Amino acid sequence: MTQATRVIPMPTSGRQRRGVLAPVLGLVALGFCGLVVLGLVGNSVGGTGVVVGALCALVPVGPVVATFLWVDRWEPEPPRTLLAAFLWGACFAALTALLINSSASVVVDQVLGRERADFFGAVAVAPVVEEAAKGAFLVGMLVFRRREFDGVVDGIVYAGLVAAGFAFTENILYLGRAFTEDAAAGQVGSVLGVLVLRGVLSPFAHPLFTAMTGIGAGIASRRATVGARVGAVAIGYVVAVALHSLWNTSASVLGGGIFLVVYGFVMVPLFVALVLVVVWQRRREQRIVAAQLPGFAAAGWIVPSEVPLLSSLAGRQGWRAAVRRRSGRRVAKAVAEYQSAVTDLAFLRDRMARGTAGPYGPLWHAEAVEAVRQARARAVGHPEALTVALRHHRPPGWVPPPPGPPPPPPGGHHAAAPPFHPGYRPPPPPGYWRR
Repeated sequence: MTQATRVIPMPTSGRQRRGVLAPVLGLVALGFCGLVVLGLVGNSVGGTGVVVGALCALVPVGPVVATFLWVDRWEPEPPRTLLAAFLWGACFAALTALLINSSASVVVDQVLGRERADFFGAVAVAPVVEEAAKGAFLVGMLVFRRREFDGVVDGIVYAGLVAAGFAFTENILYLGRAFTEDAAAGQVGSVLGVLVLRGVLSPFAHPLFTAMTGIGAGIASRRATVGARVGAVAIGYVVAVALHSLWNTSASVLGGGIFLVVYGFVMVPLFVALVLVVVWQRRREQRIVAAQLPGFAAAGWIVPSEVPLLSSLAGRQGWRAAVRRRSGRRVAKAVAEYQSAVTDLAFLRDRMARGTAGPYGPLWHAEAVEAVRQARARAVGHPEALTVALRHHRPPGWVPPPPGPPPPPPGGHHAAAPPFHPGYRPPPPPGYWRR
């Protein structure tokens, strides 16, 4: 059969079933891992220890997760993917680390003795295993969900959610163990001490380590060659392991004075540097979106009055707030979805211009344009949603287009991306056809 007579694969009931079955099986697998972890921790600290540890572990996890969700505002990632990241850390990564660390501890104990086994496990085994288990999610995102991985901020956000889930499970174990030891000794105070150390002084320790792998994955997502991608992720992972090893060495092996030195002169400056990286990358994302918007308006995908509102977080928030006051949350949600669709398209076009979108970039582009159209059509269904933008930014003599297909473009296109044409449907990449 010739290529001219082949067809692009269209959605079928079988593909739809597989599209639903895969996430369900993934959640079942993560749930199974979570149950095994819960059983192992419960066997170690008892049922009451698990309950107390879980309640105390909730104290730091809320602010940590909220922080990374706040960072992820330019292009909010799919909620189910963020949830999968947290569950991966809390269930799969925690179970993997628990099993491998325990097995390695038994082997090293028989070879080197208990004291050396504790040192070797804390300094060498735990950092390598735990950062690999957490980083596997980021590698999986790069391989299987590359379309949703746009840069360093995405890498930091996903790494932070995975590490927050891992720290949540680990905190249950440590806090539950402290409670059990206090109960056995008839004392109190150990739980509070562990909570202050892990939940107040260092809630971002695990996210800071894994963020190094996340930065490497973010850099890899913007590289065109396989070697550059592998190298970026590998360097990020090595840095994550080194930081984790340094932290464990200072906290559990060396004296308290060394721990304070590492905490104050290494970890705190690194955390500040990570914040600066996030601010820098978010400004870069803003510049990418702002640079693409005039072309979108010229193509008719958005209207000119929306360009200044879509160019900044403040403009977007003000737009949603004005709509929410006038028309309620449902209409504001429609505007938020429209803003997100425009951002997705802007990032995708930037990746295509850099040559890092891969062979499926043209098809993703067609889907992203259609997503913008559909999101705008839903928003246009609520007059307040889009006309509120015109009250302060109405071009002279300009009338907003009615719902439906946008007007034809005036011509011209981005030098390294598909042309701005409303009816443009790029051909599929090589290998996409089927018989």
